[in-house]
Amino acid sequence: MNEGSEGTEEDRREPTRTTGGGGGPVEPGDGLRERLVRTGVELVNAEGAQALSLREIARRAGVSHGAPRRHFPTHLELLSAIARQGFTELADRVAAHDREDAGPRERIALLARVYLDYADTRRGMYELMFRHDLLESGRLGLRETSLPLFARLSGLVARVRPDAADPAVLAGALWANLHGIAQLWHWGSLRLATGGDDPAPLLTAALDAHLGPAGEAR
Repeated sequence: MNEGSEGTEEDRREPTRTTGGGGGPVEPGDGLRERLVRTGVELVNAEGAQALSLREIARRAGVSHGAPRRHFPTHLELLSAIARQGFTELADRVAAHDREDAGPRERIALLARVYLDYADTRRGMYELMFRHDLLESGRLGLRETSLPLFARLSGLVARVRPDAADPAVLAGALWANLHGIAQLWHWGSLRLATGGDDPAPLLTAALDAHLGPAGEAR
């Protein structure tokens, strides 16, 4: 049976107890949908986005490969649900590190460092979150999950640069710069080009370029 198959009637029933793929025993009441997403998160963090085949997720969750169709009619929908968890984790990290008693520029720097650290430590999930096919599909409102984070950044940029004609555009340019640093640093291109072994100076340069030098009066 291939990944596009709907599976047998037994596949579509949620099992009450089984084992498989290192996932351990499946207990009654352990929801299939949540278990599949949790397994996918563990898999992408351990082995990268390329490991997220429907068959492998099902195997590690301890169910037949037709069973996920009960909650996720397509592979894309399951991947979107997994990526949504990545956006939630990133938002939680930002909230944990943000300091409302700090100045807006310092808060932007904190947010940016959290973003770059997430891209480095959750590489597989980071790549999944920004896969164009997932974002373009609109499954689970995946694009909308990133909007609160962007709104936080845009609001802080507006406070640092009240002279900006459109703070959202400036925040978008800064985000694009951070995303480029994250990708190019991972690929080794920036290390080769700059001869550096620490992305911190690149972050400082990006903040200065978009917000002006630290301490500059406006």
